[in-house]
Amino acid sequence: MKTALQIIFALVILVLGYLLFESIMEPIRFNRDRDVRVEAAIVKLKDIRELQVAYRGVYNQYTGSFDTLITFFKNDSFVIDRPILVTEYNTDEITEREAIRRGLIKVEKTRIAVKDSILTPDYPIENIRFVPYIDNKEFQMAAGEVSTTSGVNVKVFEAFVLFEDLLRGLDEQLIINYTEEREKVTKFPGLKVGSLEEATNNAGNWE
Repeated sequence: MKTALQIIFALVILVLGYLLFESIMEPIRFNRDRDVRVEAAIVKLKDIRELQVAYRGVYNQYTGSFDTLITFFKNDSFVIDRPILVTEYNTDEITEREAIRRGLIKVEKTRIAVKDSILTPDYPIENIRFVPYIDNKEFQMAAGEVSTTSGVNVKVFEAFVLFEDLLRGLDEQLIINYTEEREKVTKFPGLKVGSLEEATNNAGNWE
């Protein structure tokens, strides 16, 4: 009987030890996996922002369509100013702008492919719409126009992912806790760049 009780006590101690270990390790694992996903999503949102800004530079508006952004990256081009040196000059004495004014540098218009000027030519553009680590979940994206207090209409866009989607599969209570914590700071339960409600500089809410 005594031996049986000792075995039971030993098992109870092992179980309690395991539960204590898990209670310590679960938040550590959550924070590690959360940080990996958050950083990967931020990289994607920055890339979306870069493409949107480039798209607006060409078409004077943003787009709410990933298909449009992808086609823009693959097939479109920019017109850029390319400075060409006409006469040597001392860069310590005059600026490039002054050199252009004096005719020492001439500026020619030239076209350059979007994929050669932003991101990288081999960028996996077809995947830009998808939230990292979550199968077939897309970022939400939309474009529109808002009026400023001075009555000026400003083109805007936003792209975002909710933490409940980005962190899917991790501990549910820890997701809730993290979401509430971040929402107190950013007023949004996820990662977002841009805004459809106010004219911003397209900053991300993690910045």
